Amino acid sequence: MENYPTRTKNAADRFLTLLKTKGPLSAAELASELGITSEGARLQLLKLSEEGLIQSESTTRGVGRPVLIWSLTQLGNARFPDTHTELTLQIIQTIKTVLGQEALDNVIIAREKKQQEKYQQALAGVTGLENRLTSFAAMRTEEGYLAEWRQEGDTFLFIENHCPICCAATQCDNICTSEMNTFISILGETMQVTRMDHIINGARRCVYKIERP
Repeated sequence: MENYPTRTKNAADRFLTLLKTKGPLSAAELASELGITSEGARLQLLKLSEEGLIQSESTTRGVGRPVLIWSLTQLGNARFPDTHTELTLQIIQTIKTVLGQEALDNVIIAREKKQQEKYQQALAGVTGLENRLTSFAAMRTEEGYLAEWRQEGDTFLFIENHCPICCAATQCDNICTSEMNTFISILGETMQVTRMDHIINGARRCVYKIERP
């Protein structure tokens, strides 16, 4: 079961978003996902490749001829928002240098509180874990996280395919801790939340496992 609120606008965005959220795919797999012909998918892929947004790699899958698998390039990944990266990094460094680490920690705590208040207010009338996950994913997607969720048995996975604050998080570990605190606040302290994959540790996406104790 997958729930992913789309935010694409045109053909190129649809292709790039699929490669961002699903990982490397073949032309046939992209065509199937988008409901178009394989030839149409190949033409769009060639165009995106010429623009330097995607790249291909030949691989063998079982018996048969090698298949071209497409993935995003660094330029392609840059099409997804990194919120005011340079300014954010400058502010973090300035606070640490001028005011000290404690002041930076206080700023992150204040941000965390504001984020939680915003989410809690938006989710005030939403009951049931599945409904809250759907609404929360929609909000996070609007913020640039390309969020989705799926259920696997009794376990729920909340997936963020992009991190618009990644550069800031690499400079300040407390930001990721703050994000985890927010997840626990939104989903309820009775739920057990574990981060399985982490973008700043080299993973393609951030994945949170949500379980009932």
